[in-house]
Amino acid sequence: MKKLGKVATLLLLSAVMLTACSGNNNGPAAPAGASQPAVQSASPAPDTQAAASAPPASPAATAAAAAGDAVVTATPAAQGEASSAAPSTEATVSTAPDTAEVPVLYRMNKNYDIVPIAEGTNKKVVLLTFDDGPKDAAMINSLFDTLDKHQAKAIFFVNGYRVKENPDLLKLIHTRGGIIGNHSWDHIVLKDKSYEEVKQQIEDVQAIVKEVTGETVAFFRPPHGTGGDVGKKVSAENKLLYMTWSVGSLDWEMKESESGKTEKLIANVTDQLHSGSNILMHELPWTVEALDQLLTTLEGKGYSFVDPRSIEIPAP
Repeated sequence: MKKLGKVATLLLLSAVMLTACSGNNNGPAAPAGASQPAVQSASPAPDTQAAASAPPASPAATAAAAAGDAVVTATPAAQGEASSAAPSTEATVSTAPDTAEVPVLYRMNKNYDIVPIAEGTNKKVVLLTFDDGPKDAAMINSLFDTLDKHQAKAIFFVNGYRVKENPDLLKLIHTRGGIIGNHSWDHIVLKDKSYEEVKQQIEDVQAIVKEVTGETVAFFRPPHGTGGDVGKKVSAENKLLYMTWSVGSLDWEMKESESGKTEKLIANVTDQLHSGSNILMHELPWTVEALDQLLTTLEGKGYSFVDPRSIEIPAP
């Protein structure tokens, strides 16, 4: 019996060994219900490979990221895939007002020219100004398209009654980065008016611009260039820089049917041109049409365009 038991045991062990040898060669099977270990690949996942092969971010992108702006980078192949998969949002451009801090570099002299405060500051500059608006969205947008092309800023001297008629046009000027100036409420000659009337003409514009844009106007130009002592007094009380101009484009004298208006406007400006020129223009169709060529001409003569925010506003 003992011998039979030993034989049976040997037979049983042989059967177990044969079964094990005929099984999977990759190792013992995991017990039922046990979790399978994660299989690690020697090569990185596709997303990791793309990140590893992508070029390093440019200094501009790095700076934008540090400033909190969203920066999106993609390889040309990835860009192509994105364009075929979804509509592009590349055309979305912010038109928020420019709130950048601008150093005060210039002041206005008695001739209403713009001159440097300190030695070494570029003096070959001109100040661009447009009066009697806001009138028309298409003209305003065209003016700003040209100003943006030349990286130029300008003052838009507005009348209060026009702002009241269409406040959205003032918002448009503000949104596109224009510096707003006060041109009185009714565009009347102020020099012979009473203090109270001049005060209302000026301060009502201050109020409506503040209401519409949230900004406080810093520049005042009297209609027809005649504000008189009372206009200067009320301007100072409202912390406004009083100015007329030193170069007139004479665009206001031109007629719709007149030919060659662009050439005449440019000649009117360049004939009087000098460092610090304070150039008077208006929101008029022919001025809009001539502006690009005028600014190109000024640049060709070595002039740049002063940012009105860099002009000193003296304390009253």
